[in-house]
Amino acid sequence: MSRMMRHRLFWPSACLVALIAVNTIVRPQFISITLRDGELYGPLIDILRQSAPLMLVALGMTVVIATRGIDLSVGAVMAVSGAVTLTIISGSGHPGNMGTVALGIVAGLAAAFALGIWNGFLVAVLRIQPIIATLVLMLAGRGVALLITGGFITTVVSPPFKFLASGHILGLPFAFLIAAAAVALVALVERRTALGVLTEAVGINPEASRLAGVRARGITFSAYVLSATLAGLAGLIYSSNIMAADANAAGYLIELYAILAVVLGGTSLMGGKFSVAGTVIGVLIIQTLNSTILFLGVPSAESPVFFAAVVILAVLIQAPRLHQIARGLFNRQRSRTNDPRSDSEVAA
Repeated sequence: MSRMMRHRLFWPSACLVALIAVNTIVRPQFISITLRDGELYGPLIDILRQSAPLMLVALGMTVVIATRGIDLSVGAVMAVSGAVTLTIISGSGHPGNMGTVALGIVAGLAAAFALGIWNGFLVAVLRIQPIIATLVLMLAGRGVALLITGGFITTVVSPPFKFLASGHILGLPFAFLIAAAAVALVALVERRTALGVLTEAVGINPEASRLAGVRARGITFSAYVLSATLAGLAGLIYSSNIMAADANAAGYLIELYAILAVVLGGTSLMGGKFSVAGTVIGVLIIQTLNSTILFLGVPSAESPVFFAAVVILAVLIQAPRLHQIARGLFNRQRSRTNDPRSDSEVAA
C-alpha cells in the first residue's frame, strides 16, 4: 500500500475520486448517465465535453514545461485561431458548407502553427527567456484577434462548425474525442519513442543534453509549436461552443488553469520528468471543481476564493514534505506502541 501511495498519480487520483464522491453524496444524480437518441448525457459527460479545450491547452503546456519552459500565450493563440476561422466562415456566402468550414478550420490551425513557430524562434533560436518571449504574444495576440474581427464579436450560423463542440460520435461528445485523440497521440510519441526521454533530458539539463548530442534547440522549438497548435484547436472548440469569435473572452486565464492542471498532475515546473496521465487527471480535477462550484451556487464574487481553497488543499495533500512528516509521526507512534519498555516506564 505504501508503495502505491508513493506513485506520482496516486494523490492526484485520490483528489479526483474524493471530489466525485463528495458530489455524488450531495447530489446522487451526479453519476447518472442517460442515453437519448444514441447520445450519452449527464453531469460526468458534461465535464468530459467542457474539459476538452483545457485538456488540449494543458497537454501542450506539459510538453513545454518538461523542457523547462512556460507558454503564457495559449489564451491569445486561442483568440487568434477562432478569429481567423470565424472570419472566413462568416465572410463566405455559404457558412454551412463543409468545404468552407474545413477551409476556416485549416486556416485557424495554420495561424496557430505560425504563432508557435514565432514562440519557438524567440525561445529556442534567440534564447529569450520563455516567460518574456510568450508574454509578448500574450499581450499582442488579442489585439491581433481584434484586428482580424474588426473589433467586433463575429458570429456565424453553421451546423458543421457547431458539430465540433456539440456533436456526438459513438454516443460521446466529439470535442472530448478530439482531446482524447490528442492525448493518446502525444502520450504515444512521448512515451513509446525516444522523444520523451530526450525532452526530459533537455528539461533536466539543457547544456549537458546539448553536449551529449541531443538537439535541444529542435526539441524546444517543437514543444512551442505543439503547444500553440493544440491551443489553436482548443480555440476552435471554444468558438464552436458559442458560435462566435470573442477576442477578449476566448481563452481568458486558461494559461493559468493549464499550468495549475500540470502541477496538480505531478509535473514539476523545474522541468524534466512529466506525466501526460497526471495532466489529464489535473484537468478533470479543475473541471469537476468548476462543476461543483456551479452546483453549490457559490456567488461569482466568492467562487475564486472557494476554488483557491480547494486547490490549496489538493496541493497540500500531494506535498512530499507533508507526506514525510506524516510518515515520521506514524513510525514514531508505531515504535512507541511496539516498544515494551514504554509500558514498564509508565508503570514505574
